[in-house]
Amino acid sequence: MKLSRDEARKKRKMRIRKKINGTPERPRLVVFRSSKHIYAQIIDDLAGATLASASTLSLEGDNIRLTVENAKLVGKKVAEEAIKKSITSVVFDRNGFVYHGRIKAVADGAREGGLNF
Repeated sequence: MKLSRDEARKKRKMRIRKKINGTPERPRLVVFRSSKHIYAQIIDDLAGATLASASTLSLEGDNIRLTVENAKLVGKKVAEEAIKKSITSVVFDRNGFVYHGRIKAVADGAREGGLNF
């Protein structure tokens, strides 16, 4: 039986999450990509709390589209929020998505913003 695209991604996500865990010292930077937007959150899994977040919804301007450039801006914005809360080191969770294109752009933007991973 062939899995649907979403079911296959969720299966990959669970395989990744068995190995990756966010701690207070190194929280988890998780990225989600929908058809219209991209979201990034920094999560402390032990406390179950979101420490910082950004998305294309939070970018200023009219008609913000889901592009590689805007994904990079989301990465920089989440890095800025994290550094304000004295978070410099994170673990990257690609959430079952392929590390390419917009997912990679978020990671590159976060690195340019000052996060280490």
